Amino acid sequence: MRVCIVLRGSGREKVPVPEMAAFGERFGFEFVAHAIGNANRSGLVERRFSFIEGNFLAGRVFSVWEDLNQRAREWCDKVNSTYKKHIRAVPRELSAVECLHLKPLPAWIPEVYLLYQRMADIEGYVALHSNRYSVPVEWIGRRMAVRETKGKIEIQLDARRLVTHRRIAEAESQRITLAEHRPPRGRRASRPDPHPEENAILTGAPELADYVAALKQRSRKVITLALRQLLRFVPEYPREPLLGAVGEAARYGLYDLDRLGRMILRRVISEYFRLKDGTEEDD
Repeated sequence: MRVCIVLRGSGREKVPVPEMAAFGERFGFEFVAHAIGNANRSGLVERRFSFIEGNFLAGRVFSVWEDLNQRAREWCDKVNSTYKKHIRAVPRELSAVECLHLKPLPAWIPEVYLLYQRMADIEGYVALHSNRYSVPVEWIGRRMAVRETKGKIEIQLDARRLVTHRRIAEAESQRITLAEHRPPRGRRASRPDPHPEENAILTGAPELADYVAALKQRSRKVITLALRQLLRFVPEYPREPLLGAVGEAARYGLYDLDRLGRMILRRVISEYFRLKDGTEEDD
């Protein structure tokens, strides 16, 4: 999980991102950025990265991120236990002395996370960094909050429904599926019926009940997407052109909602946009 610290600027003119400013305020410190071209300060940071790349990473192979982190901690403990000429001391011994002067951390530290908004796809997965995490099939087509922490992915639909996955550290195009999110072999997943979109359509225009029932059987689109498109028509268009076009489409067995939308527009034009001489305006 990569987090940006500087929003804009550099050196004394730097402006941190709000999350990092809040993080520093919680623990009583402020992020300091070096000015562009300040070789002394930038080199001080880059030299440490170079030391790790040339001494720890060189020649080592790691199976998983947990293995890398564990071996890195062991290597750091070993390196910091040796005498350093440039500081004339052992780093671990200096750290023990400095700890006596450090400020205690707050009693409760909230977990750091990144927040996203996602919608479950038609297969019951939420995409994040090319990886896909499973959710219950009842959540298909619904929007939810996704929190990415250091070690886990939390997907929350509402205050009571939460799914937790182990976080995949990099974009590996993996599909992570929890057993409880898939029905037993041989049994189909039960989907909510009627759909929430269907309830909304029938609440706004109960006259469309027969067309909705036929649409669910004969539409070539995924039914959830078809119902959403029809639901958009209900508040957007006047009632009479809408019902007239739907009645005509049902009479001819037409369930292509793109064509239905054009039929509604033609009726709207003919009924609401007339020239002064009484003739209809061309499409």
